[in-house]
Amino acid sequence: MSYLERIQKCHQYDRSKYLDFMIDDEVMGLTEHSFAEQLARWSDVFQRTDKQIILNPELQTFDERTQAVAPIMEALHKEGVIDTWVDEPYAVSHAFEEAPRMAVERAAASFLGIRGYGVHINGLVKKADKIYCWVAIRAEDKPFWPGKLDQMVAGGQGIGIGLMENVIKESAEEADIPEELASQAQARGCLHYCTDSSRGIRIDTLFNYDLWLPEDFTPVNTDGEVDGFVLMSLEKMAEVIDTTDNFKQNCNLVNIDLLIRSGIIHHSHPDFKEIIALLYAPAMTF
Repeated sequence: MSYLERIQKCHQYDRSKYLDFMIDDEVMGLTEHSFAEQLARWSDVFQRTDKQIILNPELQTFDERTQAVAPIMEALHKEGVIDTWVDEPYAVSHAFEEAPRMAVERAAASFLGIRGYGVHINGLVKKADKIYCWVAIRAEDKPFWPGKLDQMVAGGQGIGIGLMENVIKESAEEADIPEELASQAQARGCLHYCTDSSRGIRIDTLFNYDLWLPEDFTPVNTDGEVDGFVLMSLEKMAEVIDTTDNFKQNCNLVNIDLLIRSGIIHHSHPDFKEIIALLYAPAMTF
């Protein structure tokens, strides 16, 4: 599968499968029909039409909306409709900088089809011969993408925490990187994607960072989500992406961005223009 096809896999969805999730006459997400049927059981909070699932307009504030929706998500989790639980609130907003309309449990984000955010950190090492990157191996007991390769550090961006604060927190939890080192991570832009999933739709923005590490540093997982780390040259990473399905799907976006910035993928590639256009496409608008 080519680099372009890896990117295309993160940009595949069927709009007809979803209803508009409305808050105060604004589309805030895309909710799959069957999940909208579940929400409509709580008719005092959600009203369903042929094309929309509407949050009760009498809920006017952030706190009112959050408090009304939270017990519904908990009930659906207890029933097994929402199959996991993270206990981490996500903002419901059109853009990261925008004031959120409410907060919702992270595990419900794809079901509601709201925009999600995350931080992904490339752990880079410069040696005499070439540049290497630390790659995480996801734990086999992870509910999603078990055993797949991942960025050295990656995590969801919950509400009420800054980007660098989250980089430092996730770096400590996932790779035992001390704060004074993690705080040197360099922001390298963001990537947007939208794709169908088994849990609804993923409409995500990934904030990407490069963290240059000393040659003698070895990451160590501390939260049980990673089974280990491997140090991989960028050339080897390019080969793995091009010839295997070993990487978690959305991590390929971050990797391909890194390979472009490092000159491994360049303008002589036959798909270069298409890769650039799709990889750096703006966020989907509702």
